[in-house]
Amino acid sequence: MIDPLASASELRDRIVRGEIGAVDVVEAALERVAALNARINAVVTLSDTALDEARALDERRSQGGLPGVLEGLPVGIKDVTPVAGVRTTYGSPLYADHVPTEDALVVRRLRDAGAIILGKTNAPEFAAGGHTFNDVFGVTRNPWDTSRSPGGSTGGGAAALATGMIALAEGTDLGGSLRIPASFCGVVGLRPSAGLVPTFPSDFLWDSYQVTGPMARTARDVALMLQATAGPSPLSPMRQPTAGRDFVGAVEAGPRAGLRVAYCPDVAGIGIDRDVEATCRAAVDAIAGSGVAVDQIELDLSAARKPFLALRGLWMIAHQHERLDRMDEFGPNLGGNVRAGLETTTLRIAEAEQVRADLWATFHRLFLEYDHLITPCMAVPPFPADQNYPDRVGGQEMETYVDWIAPTFVLSMTGLPVASVPAGLDSLGLPAGLQIVGPPEGEEAVLALAALVQELRPLGAPPVLE
Repeated sequence: MIDPLASASELRDRIVRGEIGAVDVVEAALERVAALNARINAVVTLSDTALDEARALDERRSQGGLPGVLEGLPVGIKDVTPVAGVRTTYGSPLYADHVPTEDALVVRRLRDAGAIILGKTNAPEFAAGGHTFNDVFGVTRNPWDTSRSPGGSTGGGAAALATGMIALAEGTDLGGSLRIPASFCGVVGLRPSAGLVPTFPSDFLWDSYQVTGPMARTARDVALMLQATAGPSPLSPMRQPTAGRDFVGAVEAGPRAGLRVAYCPDVAGIGIDRDVEATCRAAVDAIAGSGVAVDQIELDLSAARKPFLALRGLWMIAHQHERLDRMDEFGPNLGGNVRAGLETTTLRIAEAEQVRADLWATFHRLFLEYDHLITPCMAVPPFPADQNYPDRVGGQEMETYVDWIAPTFVLSMTGLPVASVPAGLDSLGLPAGLQIVGPPEGEEAVLALAALVQELRPLGAPPVLE
């Protein structure tokens, strides 16, 4: 018997001990897809070879082959990341029938570690947006309340994790695309430092804004996936050394003694829903009760909101440069972002980079006194799935369609590792996430604290599974 919500680490350990096989785990995942995906719309394309690959893995193990770090674990790949032989649409009608011939680097690393690519998970068109819908596959829904959004842009991956359709999810994060859906769906998402998990292929090879990263049901599982996918590659100029780094070991060791943490309930200056803040504050109180020193501080990063839009504009044009002649065929979110990018001046981009430098200095000073900043991931609870985005936060009208995700995107500008971990359930039974920011190359410490939060604030299963 396989628990659909068992951690990836537990499933992998059972495979290694010979209690179950990779085929058993993949079949269980496919059963969850068959039972639930019609209601959730998280997995949009299944791999035709997943079971064959699982059988080959079990056969290799039966002949004495050594297990991989991710032995037999079914992984969902965001539908903006190429997988050889599996339809990859980028959520765009322009690529509705596109089938890549080569795996992305992260997919190759997952396969090399023994993972099984179960299929593709839904994403908005070219990952542009904090809600997951597109004209190819439609809307993905939140397992905690199917009338609500799972967040985005890695919304399909988060919803699939929360329902046991996959054990691990690959995703990307520009302004919060791993953290927003992790918060809305009650799972763990990590935005690693730029270059820790190289992104290749890429239309913007020197991209220091968007990163590739892991999402899972537990912080330990995120660490396990990061162990398998991190490390420099000659294919990518964005790189970080990983020699001697042990992400899993750091989680198992737990937070270091004497940890000092700063808490700020509204870093972006957009306000926050009372229920969300109360849920996050309860998690902060639990952290303090565990012996971690916690101080509430004032930290105003609102000056980074408009500069982020300028850098986002540059990012959009760099990524869509080869398709600008087809801009009229883009959906409204992507098209609007590209047009705004074309209007962005070099002066605004230069000013934005100055603000980015100021943010780095701000956090350098903060880390002289504290080990982490913690702050709510989202200022709002999951909103109705038939909306593009929430237009108000705490009664305050938003200026742009991305302003509501400012709590995540202002932290993206720092280039620091940031995780979203479930803080608990609000009064409506919806998850709220807590962001944990770490110092440069601080993924180990971030994940260790995230694991402590999960231990202190367990969620249980979403209603769709009851």
